[in-house]
Amino acid sequence: MANLLMILSWVLFYSLHTALASGKLKRFLEAKWPQEMKWYRLFYTLFSVVFFLGILIQALFLPNQPFIEGSPYLSYAGYMLATLGVVLASRSFKEISLSFFFGLSGKGPDASEKLIIRGIYSLVRHPLYLGMVLIFVGYCLVSGSVGSLIHLSCLAVYLPFGIYFEEKNLLRKYGSAYLDYQKSVPPFFPIKLKKGH
Repeated sequence: MANLLMILSWVLFYSLHTALASGKLKRFLEAKWPQEMKWYRLFYTLFSVVFFLGILIQALFLPNQPFIEGSPYLSYAGYMLATLGVVLASRSFKEISLSFFFGLSGKGPDASEKLIIRGIYSLVRHPLYLGMVLIFVGYCLVSGSVGSLIHLSCLAVYLPFGIYFEEKNLLRKYGSAYLDYQKSVPPFFPIKLKKGH
């Protein structure tokens, strides 16, 4: 039952996260309350952080059911992947304005900010998501628990949808500049596959 509740919590978190990031919702709210919308990003961030912390607290009460037998090699690989994930996530924040990202700038949700294509963003379009995946995979290898597998599986199911809707918003915001960026930089892994002749 605890595992099912954890799955439902992640489904609710990711659904609300995507709905609140929706361009349509933001445009609707901006038409209704233009003055208040300058704090929308801050509300969105606070909501996400509080909900995410709630999920972390809930995870503490999951039964410790192993799904793979632990080994020093798996643990070592897990720690390495999780560390790489933290580095990638940190590097992705290094290139952006944190006050804007967290909504502390008092600008609207669609306020104009220059498209960032330098640093880690010159290698992948979504380094923060890639960092999260590596952290969750690393945690899964170290823990070997059903709970860690649930966290990873829910993230893996959500990411294609999250990236799709985020890129839709970015295309609307940056237009042809983002389209060119999409063509030259891969979304997730910094590997370009050559197209066959």
